[in-house]
Amino acid sequence: MKAIELKTVTKKDGSIALDATGLKGGIPVRVLILSEEEMEEENIYLKSLSNNPALDFLNEPEENVYTIKDGKPFRD
Repeated sequence: MKAIELKTVTKKDGSIALDATGLKGGIPVRVLILSEEEMEEENIYLKSLSNNPALDFLNEPEENVYTIKDGKPFRD
């Protein structure tokens, strides 16, 4: 399998057009799109999760059981 990176910009309607890939015609390909823009669905999911009443118990004082002295610093 061969990986080829092609950069392009989305058109106003959200579609894309690719330039020549250098591959022979008629070859099956898979296209993977990695967007640098945050996906709206992800933002909606995170917002709904942060406002989910099922997680309200995490704001209760009894749930605050850790202090800054717990654990060890993580250095990568």
